[in-house]
Amino acid sequence: MKANFAHKSIFAFILAALVDQLHKFYVIKIVGWQGGEYVPVTPFFDYVLVWNTGISYGLFAAIPAWGLIAIMLIASAGLAYWWATSTANLVRWGLAITLGGALGNILDRVFYGAVADSFSFHAFGYNWYIFNLADVAIALGLAALVWDMFTSKGEKA
Repeated sequence: MKANFAHKSIFAFILAALVDQLHKFYVIKIVGWQGGEYVPVTPFFDYVLVWNTGISYGLFAAIPAWGLIAIMLIASAGLAYWWATSTANLVRWGLAITLGGALGNILDRVFYGAVADSFSFHAFGYNWYIFNLADVAIALGLAALVWDMFTSKGEKA
């Protein structure tokens, strides 16, 4: 199957990575946050800067940044191949958004050695996931893929 790199979902990929990196550039380089800063916004949401040296919830933090970058690049290459060969629009959009978010987190590891996370939700004594805009893009892209999985009528993607 011929790969179609001119698909318009490429803009979602670029936008996801760009918005994430611009946000982090502003907070880290312009405002000057270094990590540990904390601004309460609501009783259940704080704006913070924490450095995640692992993956979700700090898993695999003992693996050096270059090792996590390699793993992320391999996984992204597989997703990029799927994107390039898929004919289903929703799949391509979901993969493009996911890949843009992944690129945002890869760039964090390259630039900073860890991923910068900023959004913290908590309630009733529980602190949930602290995340960034790249993570939002990844979650939205994966939601599109799940939606397609349950709503497609058996077309090949």
